[in-house]
Amino acid sequence: MTPVENFAPRVLAWFDEHGRKSLPWQVDKTPYRVWISEIMLQQTQVTTVIPYYHAFMASFPTVEALANADQDEVLAHWSGLGYYARARNMHKAAKRLVDEYDCVFPLSVEGVCELPGIGRSTAAAILSISRGVQAAILDGNVKRVLARFHAVSTWPGEKKTENAMWELAEHYMPSERCGDYTQAMMDLGATLCTRSKPQCLLCPLQTDCQARLTQDPTQFPIRKPKKAAKPEKSLQLLVLTNASGQFLLEKRPQTGIWGGLWSLPEVASDESVVLHCEQRFATQVTEVIPLSSFRHTFSHYHLDISPSQLHLADISLILEGDKYQWFDSQEALAQGLPAPVRTILMQAIA
Repeated sequence: MTPVENFAPRVLAWFDEHGRKSLPWQVDKTPYRVWISEIMLQQTQVTTVIPYYHAFMASFPTVEALANADQDEVLAHWSGLGYYARARNMHKAAKRLVDEYDCVFPLSVEGVCELPGIGRSTAAAILSISRGVQAAILDGNVKRVLARFHAVSTWPGEKKTENAMWELAEHYMPSERCGDYTQAMMDLGATLCTRSKPQCLLCPLQTDCQARLTQDPTQFPIRKPKKAAKPEKSLQLLVLTNASGQFLLEKRPQTGIWGGLWSLPEVASDESVVLHCEQRFATQVTEVIPLSSFRHTFSHYHLDISPSQLHLADISLILEGDKYQWFDSQEALAQGLPAPVRTILMQAIA
């Protein structure tokens, strides 16, 4: 992978004419604002992130505001974005910035990487965009651009290949306009050098792009070797309601799937929901309403969910500390909920 001259100037010239410059996090580019956007944009499309970003910044305009917020409040603003460890780590990092850094982001990539949930590429993006630091990024968009430009013949996830691509990314990083170049490379991958149907004729790098010469640029980057089919799991979720029309939610552990979020009590797929509920909560079930079953897919397995709505006779059941709590419908939907749980609650409320 031999570097090509005049790479960055072509990318920057294209950015000046065609790059995105009015996204909400491109206004007042402080390290805090850029950091929030970079975390939200991981595994998530720009169009999805924009309304979440506006709401998040309205509630937590500063790192102090985020650090002082309850985790439940932070997760409620993240509900629906998925990959909730991002929000939990962001909350932890905000507290460290307040307690250990006097609310000021570290000045080096290495320093930023010491904060929870921030890796090398994200740290470089924060510093280059907000402070103009000469620090290269290698996110998914940049990997795709570089892998196609050099027709990289090995999977970028291999350590040797990844190291070689980091060298390229650092070589091409200019000494000036570092923030613009970082944004330009992101935009190039997001708008032209897309996974499918790349718009090669509009690309500023087309004349030297090795993937374009193959007539099939989409074969790059080389895809990860296929794994075995995802395992399948199943469970039942209980929508428990009382005579006051309230819903019982259960606080999940901090670690694991949906960590720290409010969810619905779970029952094994082959267990009687009525018997389980009456034994677990020492109360009588007066009505059972089956709700629509569906499949929710995580990164590493499929989960088949069968929800049921159960009305309870006695609303004074003893709850385990803060693990369970009754909410009315509006309160329930305002909590930090996994997307499937929100869907079930909305179905039950309707």
